[in-house]
Amino acid sequence: MASSGEEQAAAAVRVIGGWASHYAIRVYVALKLKGVEYEFLQEVVGNKSELLLKSNPVHKKIPVLLHHGKPIAESMVILQYIDEVWASDGAPAILPADPYARSVERFWAQYVDDKISPASVVLRGVINGDKNEAAAQVYTALQHLEEAFVKCSQGKSYFGGDNIGFLDIVLGSHLGWLKAAEEIAGVKVLDESKFPELTAWADRFYAHHAVREVMPETDKLVQFNKHLINVLKAKGMFRSHV
Repeated sequence: MASSGEEQAAAAVRVIGGWASHYAIRVYVALKLKGVEYEFLQEVVGNKSELLLKSNPVHKKIPVLLHHGKPIAESMVILQYIDEVWASDGAPAILPADPYARSVERFWAQYVDDKISPASVVLRGVINGDKNEAAAQVYTALQHLEEAFVKCSQGKSYFGGDNIGFLDIVLGSHLGWLKAAEEIAGVKVLDESKFPELTAWADRFYAHHAVREVMPETDKLVQFNKHLINVLKAKGMFRSHV
C-alpha cells in the first residue's frame, strides 16, 4: 500500500491503461471532453504491474481509473463515473438526461462490444477463427448501427446529438482497430457506399479535439498487433482474447 504522502504526491486522476487499448481510449476521450487533467500510466503487454493487479484484482485488466487513489474498473462503468463526478462547470454530459435515451445508448454500446470486439480480434489474427464470418458479423453490426445513428442523432452530428456522447465514445474507440483489422485481413467493413452515415460520423469523431490526440495511427496499431501476437505466442496464450 502507498503511504499517505505518496498518495498526496500522485495526480488526483490517473489512468492505468495502454495507448493501443480501445477500452482505455474511451477513458482518455471522456476525460478530455470534461477537461480533466490526468496522469497516464502505461501498462506493458504481457507484464501486468502490481498497481494494476492491486487496483483490479477481479479482472486484472485495463483500464482502471484512479480517483484520489480509489480504483474504478471496466470502461463503461468508468465513463458513467466520469460523467457523474464531473457533471458541473459547464462540461458536456456524456449520457443523455432522459432515462429512455440513456437506456437506448447503453443498449447499443453493449451491442457494439458484444459483436465488434470478438470479431475484430479474429480479423486481426489474435485468435483463431473464420475471418469471413467475423467480417460478416461486423458488417451486420454496422448495418444496425447505421440505422441506430439516424434515430439517435435526429439529424445532428453524433449519436449524442450536437456533442459526443456515451455511444459515440464506445463505438468510436473501435474505429482505429477496425481500420487496422481491414488492413491486416485485407477486407473492407466500414464502406462509405454501404454506410454513408457512419463513415461521415467516423470522420467527425476522428476530427474532434478530444479524440485527435489519443486515437492511434493505423500503421502503429498494425505493428502493435504483430507484437501482441508474438507476446501471446511466447506465453502460450495465442488462442486467448486480448
